[in-house]
Amino acid sequence: MSGMQAKEQAGDMAEKRIEEKIAQFPICEYAFIRPEEIPFSEKVRYICRTECPRYGTSWACPPAVGTLEECRERCLAFEKGFIFTTVSEGADLENMDAMLAMRGGHEKITRRIVEIFRENYEEVQAFSTESCAICETCSYPDAPCRHPDYMLPSVEGQGILVTELAERNGMTFLNGSNVVTWFSLILYAGEKAAL
Repeated sequence: MSGMQAKEQAGDMAEKRIEEKIAQFPICEYAFIRPEEIPFSEKVRYICRTECPRYGTSWACPPAVGTLEECRERCLAFEKGFIFTTVSEGADLENMDAMLAMRGGHEKITRRIVEIFRENYEEVQAFSTESCAICETCSYPDAPCRHPDYMLPSVEGQGILVTELAERNGMTFLNGSNVVTWFSLILYAGEKAAL
């Protein structure tokens, strides 16, 4: 077995350990990906800038997260990625505030899965739904983020075209009327030695 094959096999073992641990969560779909697969689009940033009320108000969103190219470079610095979904049923898709209030469960699951990745990898960066809502009022831009290790920046805020990434990996984006599909993306590198 070559050194490269041994490294790939070890990586597969880490991913198998992760799959075993995440089985306890109500994940709808997931896929292991390569960061090179992630589609970035200035169109996503345009929507952030012109339609999202959180634009320019949070460390988790543009422009605080950097330019589209900076976000792309940051993501491509990782070796691997993991995208997953959960769903919320009974959502009023016409009421954005009510719909966003339902994302708390997904955020809790994301944080717990991030911890599983941190047990297995040296470097982990997670992106999740919409904009960070840890603090009632974000410190942006007057002071540093109060919780940089706990904050989950927005997937879309990075300029990532989530619908295309989902389609490339055979994942369902729309799961029916009154159902919200929440996406999170975890990027990781530097596998830790198995205990």
